[in-house]
Amino acid sequence: MKHLKIIFSVLVMTIAFTACNSKTSKNTSEALAVYQCPMQCEGAKTYSEAGSCPVCNMDLKPVEKASKVLETNEISEASIFNLTSKWNTEEGEVIQLKDLKGKTLVMVMIYTSCKAACPRLVADMRNIEAEIPKENLKDLNFVLISIDPETDTPERLKAFAIENLMDDEQWTFLQGTESGVREFANVLAMKYKQISPIDFSHSNIISVFNTKGELIHQQEGLGVNNKDTVDTILELTQ
Repeated sequence: MKHLKIIFSVLVMTIAFTACNSKTSKNTSEALAVYQCPMQCEGAKTYSEAGSCPVCNMDLKPVEKASKVLETNEISEASIFNLTSKWNTEEGEVIQLKDLKGKTLVMVMIYTSCKAACPRLVADMRNIEAEIPKENLKDLNFVLISIDPETDTPERLKAFAIENLMDDEQWTFLQGTESGVREFANVLAMKYKQISPIDFSHSNIISVFNTKGELIHQQEGLGVNNKDTVDTILELTQ
């Protein structure tokens, strides 16, 4: 009987000690936890205690959980991949802009019958490509979007690509609808206007987007120094 009492006492003490250690461990873990807004409204800012984001009011999450939320919500509000317009490629495929996700995008808006600015924009795009190492090209997509979708059919865009030696895998030409083209031009702050049945006046802008479709850099003008554009592309494709 005496032995049973001793065994019982040891058992009670063990359970109490384990529970105490568990509670201490839990408290220590909570004390060391780092919290962050899952949408990173304040960038990389973190908090030592749970609570709500002062910007969006979402519950703060432990940093590990926050990263998982971001991974599943890759498209931000600023991404062009939110646009739902449909486009025809020079190969006759129908895509949405989100189908371009996963590569750095270098984009320009032109029209194939242009005799003034567009040939120079095309030359600028090819000059940029020439300065990118071959190993980086697999992570790049040079995209040319027509502002004259009525004339620039997929067949015409394909012929233009071949004629200008832009028919490799890293080049994509897109024909959209009038509304889709206008919507995308507004996103780029690119202005264009039809001034005759065959001519347009337009801005001369080359835009660089990251793999999530967020605008990172713009080069404006014709024949300008492209160093900043190339540096941005190299940084995004490292």
